Amino acid sequence: MTDETPAIAPADLQPRIDAGESVRVLDVRDRDEVEAWRLTGPGVTLTQKPYNRFVQATVTGDLAEFAADVDGEGPITVVCARGEASAEVARALVDAGVDARNLAGGMEGWAQLSLVAEVEGALPDAPGATLAQYRRPSSGCLGYLLVSGGEAAVVDPLRAFTDRYVAEATERGAEITTVVDTHVHADHVSGLRALAERTGATPVVPASAVDRGVTDDVETVDDGDTIDVGDSTLAAVHAPGHTTGMTAFAVGEALLTGDSLFVDGAVGRADRDGSRRRSRLAGVARPDLEEGSEEARAFARELHRTLTERFARFPDETVVAPGHHGEAAVPGDGGAVTARLGDCRDLPWFGLSEAEFVERVTERTPPRPANHEAIIALNLGRQSADDEAAFELELGPNNCAAAPADD
Repeated sequence: MTDETPAIAPADLQPRIDAGESVRVLDVRDRDEVEAWRLTGPGVTLTQKPYNRFVQATVTGDLAEFAADVDGEGPITVVCARGEASAEVARALVDAGVDARNLAGGMEGWAQLSLVAEVEGALPDAPGATLAQYRRPSSGCLGYLLVSGGEAAVVDPLRAFTDRYVAEATERGAEITTVVDTHVHADHVSGLRALAERTGATPVVPASAVDRGVTDDVETVDDGDTIDVGDSTLAAVHAPGHTTGMTAFAVGEALLTGDSLFVDGAVGRADRDGSRRRSRLAGVARPDLEEGSEEARAFARELHRTLTERFARFPDETVVAPGHHGEAAVPGDGGAVTARLGDCRDLPWFGLSEAEFVERVTERTPPRPANHEAIIALNLGRQSADDEAAFELELGPNNCAAAPADD
């Protein structure tokens, strides 16, 4: 028997997923857990076999048959919730002569992964300024660090990564002076409060978010207001639909769309086989998380106006830097998940009439994010939780997007 279990860290596995490489996964969690939240990517082939099936195979001596029934090619990456049961499975498979390794830390380890990449083309006229995108692959959450003239702003920070924002702003020679939330998040615990307390930065939220009951001492922005960050400016763009207070921010040639327009990759870019991926590359927010399904149609109408009217003044060349991406995400060559606004406008959502849009958005809402009511209460400041409890609340997919429209 091997003394050590071969393992792969999430930070080493994710680049292979992003590159579209073949990744063969054996998930030993129960079926309902896997269906709710799993490793995804264009090259991922996942087989679900509960841990008790492995135990049975070891008792009957059928491990080879157990492994042969795992779909895909290449080494088997074994996954569980925390990397413990999967480590046992991987070790037994290796002892049986199977090329296998454990995903270190399991799904919780994957949830702790945050990747950073520069948003290319965002600030062409601002020498020395940078816009970096932070991506949490496990949930598709995207946040941003704007650095300009020795100052920095963090937009849509996650509480789990507070230390990282501070460290990387320092590495870039900047002090975090502003922290911004585009809206009251329902899928993850915001880092707005923690980051402002840690750095002394000014916390900023849309004025309509305060109307919902934000209890902290914050500054607010309305449509057209600006926030100076060194030599750059964040301009607020009222973008309701997902929530009443949803606000996008324009900076340079980029539009940080928050939870209004989502992107799954370089829209319109030719695939490796020469075809063009179109139907699942851009999505829109679900309209039922603030007031529930009763008011979803009214929110959907506002979202249609946001996409077709409020965003109409931005040219096709605008870089869309969203607040989330979906399961089909393919980062660009630089590692960021972005697209050009003009390419998004070619996609199905933008070609629908208001009535058609409302029908499709309200018919296609997936299950609400896990623990969304508790997360909203935390983000409003009505409740509190320590770091561990907050992290546990947000485990799982974000589910903030409506299902994709058809071509």
